[in-house]
Amino acid sequence: MHKDEARGSTPGVLARMPELLRDLPADRGGALWRLDREGRQLDANLVRLTAGAEVGESVEPELDVLLYVVDGSGRLDTDAGVLDLEPGCVVWLPRAARRALSAGERGLMYLSAHRRRPGLTIRNASGEGGESPCLLNRVCLACGRLAPENDARYCGRCGERLPED
Repeated sequence: MHKDEARGSTPGVLARMPELLRDLPADRGGALWRLDREGRQLDANLVRLTAGAEVGESVEPELDVLLYVVDGSGRLDTDAGVLDLEPGCVVWLPRAARRALSAGERGLMYLSAHRRRPGLTIRNASGEGGESPCLLNRVCLACGRLAPENDARYCGRCGERLPED
């Protein structure tokens, strides 16, 4: 076995989206698929926000994020203005840019990709060290709401348990 194969970095088909989506309830929100290969340098997630769901305002201080709109519609509020989203849109969110995302009446499904974060470390009093955690564990799988609290375990809108880290 080649050393790259042992680390899981062999190229291959990871998912077939039509098959994945066919087996999921149409009203399920949250992360539907995640890139989970060992040794990867990239994170990617397929996320569905149900109709009217929002991902509240946030700023990603360390990573650029790329979004590809797969289905539905929505809007992205940024410091530069409002962007209307529809299938086929590719959006670049530069690091340190403020953003808030909301789904339209048919919901919004998007694929996000960004550089993988290194392991978390404890910050010292100066605020140095470590990386900000990914917010996906705070997005409710049932309704798509982003919990505002870092340590939330249940959705404040629908009461469902939030995903584990």
